[in-house]
Amino acid sequence: MFRQAYKKVYKRMEDVKESSLYLNAARALRQAFKKGEYVRFTAAVALFTVVVALLAFAGSHPPTRAPLPAPLPVAPGAPQTGYDSLRQEIVNYTATLPGTYSVYFKDLTSGQVLGIDENAPVPDASCIKAPVVLYLYEQVAAGKMSWRDRVAYQQAVDYESGAGALQLTAEDGNTFSLRCLATVAITISDNIAHNMLVRYLGPDNVMNFIKSIGGTDTTRPYGSATTTAKDLGAFMEAVYQFANQNPAQGRRLISDLANSIFHVGLPGELPPDLLIAHKEGSISGVVNDMGIVFTGRPYILTVMSRGTPDEDTGFHDIAEISRLVYDYQQQLPPAPRKK
Repeated sequence: MFRQAYKKVYKRMEDVKESSLYLNAARALRQAFKKGEYVRFTAAVALFTVVVALLAFAGSHPPTRAPLPAPLPVAPGAPQTGYDSLRQEIVNYTATLPGTYSVYFKDLTSGQVLGIDENAPVPDASCIKAPVVLYLYEQVAAGKMSWRDRVAYQQAVDYESGAGALQLTAEDGNTFSLRCLATVAITISDNIAHNMLVRYLGPDNVMNFIKSIGGTDTTRPYGSATTTAKDLGAFMEAVYQFANQNPAQGRRLISDLANSIFHVGLPGELPPDLLIAHKEGSISGVVNDMGIVFTGRPYILTVMSRGTPDEDTGFHDIAEISRLVYDYQQQLPPAPRKK
């Protein structure tokens, strides 16, 4: 049973080369999975979690393959381009697919947007973890919290199965630093870490923040909520703005989003060395991805689906939509930079 439960996690693990500790832990996970050894697999998950926590505590982590550029604000008034043809291309493609798709796109150079059913309510799944972690980053950047602050695990209220490793390793009363929780909530989409952060930050505070950054149709700060493709786009634009205003902290957040073990949606059909800061989420019948694609003309893209037959199909179709958008953007002049 554990082979089926974790099969997709292993398909999405990146070959991270910059940290031998991280790579060895990931290799141990793969080997245990291939051999079907449940005890060894569980121990490897624990090792992987500890390594991620140690890297987070030390302020180090597996960086992107290419040097991570700090996002820079682009000059306003860039030439406008019509996106009608791209919109029609996406509509034509999604019409051939099972399920229903919502799309939101924003060109960060011109500010132009494209929407396809972008206000339709869809379960957000793990995509909600991005604005929750962003709120934590905002609090740390403002000096109201420290990455070394620790949160005690309360199993009765924090436990959730599904994505993540804390469900296998955490014991009631164990404490974890905010840095550790933020890291695993994004990089391995840990559900327990997310629940602990929402509890620590305060659900009302988190929701007020979500509303303040444009999440007007998001209902709750948990994966059981509903949201829209437009709201997810607003969340990623807030990440982009935070990275501009707080380069040191922002680079870390961008890097974690770019180095998740779940890396098959928006990046699936794009060049492997392209920086894509994104957060995937899926539950039965729903597959979503939201991200910032750092091309010469950077943009935000969110794709949400309902009624998809399975996760692999959903992420494959999102990857194809992402490729259509990328190919279109590549035809446009690069973004002018402010001097």
